[in-house]
Amino acid sequence: MVALFILFAYLLGSIPTSVWIGKRFYNIDVREFGSGNAGATNTFRVLGKKAGIPVLIIDILKGTLAVSLSYLSSYEQSNESFVNLQLGLGVATLLGHIFPVFAGFRGGKGVATLLGVIMCITPVSCGLALIIFLFVLFSSRMVSLSSMMAGLSYPFLLYFVAHNDNNILTVFSIIVAALLIVTHRKNIQRILRKEESKVQLFTVRIK
Repeated sequence: MVALFILFAYLLGSIPTSVWIGKRFYNIDVREFGSGNAGATNTFRVLGKKAGIPVLIIDILKGTLAVSLSYLSSYEQSNESFVNLQLGLGVATLLGHIFPVFAGFRGGKGVATLLGVIMCITPVSCGLALIIFLFVLFSSRMVSLSSMMAGLSYPFLLYFVAHNDNNILTVFSIIVAALLIVTHRKNIQRILRKEESKVQLFTVRIK
């Protein structure tokens, strides 16, 4: 049963939201434009808010729904095995998002889906990491830098604020931080060259 849950979580993560929406409604594969990434940020950049918002919401829900499969298991919610199952489902859906079987294994960076995962498993640490994300975003206007800083802060928030004592969850948080750095390596290069794209947070129109 657990193996089926893991497989379903991977297939759920493999739903290439940005690719399907781009091709269906705009006749565009977002992976061929912008950063070449099949994620919400590049969808906003290439196709705009009307496409970006649904992609963002669905990608978050993929992580949330995958982790929620744990409630169909026989594990007690207070049991450490329950959390470990949630982590397994979260990793499976992240792998699906990054390497989607339905889109030639060319997916996104997994930030939105990761948010959906940790929102369910560690809501307090997730909320604080989200605050850090927003602070860096408003300061730098770079989504990539904001994502990396939030990801790097997550293990520390989990340990020092949430007082986590689950070793597997600790390892997961460290892998999350490392994964965000690895998947954003091209962004890091652009940041160092001062070429990274910045988002327009507020638009002021003068009539």
